[in-house]
Amino acid sequence: MRAVVIDTPGTVRVDTLPDPVLPGPDGAVVRVTATAICGSDLHFYEGDYPLVAPVSLGHEAVGEVVEVGPDVRTVRVGDQVLVSSVAGCGHCAGCATADPVTCVSGPRIFGSGALGGAQAELLAVPAADFQLLALPEDVGTEAALLLTDNLATGWAGAQRADITPGATVVVFGLGAVGLCAVRSAVAQGAGTVFAVDPVPGRRERAAQSGATPLAPEDVGEVHAATAGRGAASVIDAVGNDTTMTAALNCVRAGGTVSVVGVHDLEPFPFPALMSLVRSVTLRMTTAPVQSTWPQLIPLLRAGRLDANDVFTHSFALADADAAYAAVAARSADCVKVTLTP
Repeated sequence: MRAVVIDTPGTVRVDTLPDPVLPGPDGAVVRVTATAICGSDLHFYEGDYPLVAPVSLGHEAVGEVVEVGPDVRTVRVGDQVLVSSVAGCGHCAGCATADPVTCVSGPRIFGSGALGGAQAELLAVPAADFQLLALPEDVGTEAALLLTDNLATGWAGAQRADITPGATVVVFGLGAVGLCAVRSAVAQGAGTVFAVDPVPGRRERAAQSGATPLAPEDVGEVHAATAGRGAASVIDAVGNDTTMTAALNCVRAGGTVSVVGVHDLEPFPFPALMSLVRSVTLRMTTAPVQSTWPQLIPLLRAGRLDANDVFTHSFALADADAAYAAVAARSADCVKVTLTP
């Protein structure tokens, strides 16, 4: 099969790898019909994480089941499915909560070395009953891809930000996860959502979803708009030192900072004393993808949550190098891309 592989930062290639085999009696093999590049894939591409061996990339995929083990009960060959980006064993007390992050054996993420990459023609999926969801006919491909990771992450980030009706919320970073966080905050009852990003075009996209756009240098306006208190809830969809520091600075005393952006491997200089004195709650979240589906799918189908206009470009799998370069540019017009095998 063909798959996107990286072994040198700044360059990906489409390589020919062995077809995956069924990963046990509870597993499945999925023929990938659409996959996507996530902002966290860029940590490999931009050299934030060490590459000790070639990595088959990607953790967002929808496709068709082509093989199932004898213990699989919820999907069958021919089903169109989406694949959770985060995998659990599917059988332990942690997975019983529908949160793979709490798997007793530890969560695994597709395309990070532990499991195969989703930017490929085929994907082996362990614990298929837990990882796969048969795709409702009225949920389109782009919405399904967002349900595998970005929308689930934005939604969970908003939930864990303790948003109350009418509250002021700030979202840092307006890539796909940040845009989903903006829409999730609105859907969860926020009164004002400030959307912060250095790229004007991305701020304009957030404004179309009901947010108040801000350039990073204008974050002080949050305090002006809240009579000096700061925002009740802040969602950081970037996760670097600059945005995490800004998030902690603009949250009000007693407020919550919810970080869903992926930090690099360097220590963060956490302002512990300031946060303690101000009673700030800090939450760091890897999305509990499977647990979000019962909430998100009805909202999408009812039109109460919008998954449109997050994807901006589509590339063939063979053009993965150009696709990665486009996403890494972080331009106004290229937010998220699909790759089609």
